[in-house]
Amino acid sequence: MAKWTAKHEAPEPLEGPVVGTIVGGTIIWFVLFLAQSAFYGWFADRDLTWWYWTPLAGAGLGLIGIWYVRGRDAALKRFAAERAAQAGRTD
Repeated sequence: MAKWTAKHEAPEPLEGPVVGTIVGGTIIWFVLFLAQSAFYGWFADRDLTWWYWTPLAGAGLGLIGIWYVRGRDAALKRFAAERAAQAGRTD
């Protein structure tokens, strides 16, 4: 198991505008889907329609990601508010 032991400590997670990042990525996937719409016949002729539908799947997963991240942010804010309220009561 020695080869699985960490040689370095893990870095701190990056914090930033997570919701904005997910929204931006979702928009890019959807724009790619719309841009490929003009070439659907080309994809269909070559039996490559999965290339056409992949950006739509990415946009759909992005919508799920937006829902998840917004809920996560709200839960973290509630948790921080509860801890602050408990700290205020114990002092």
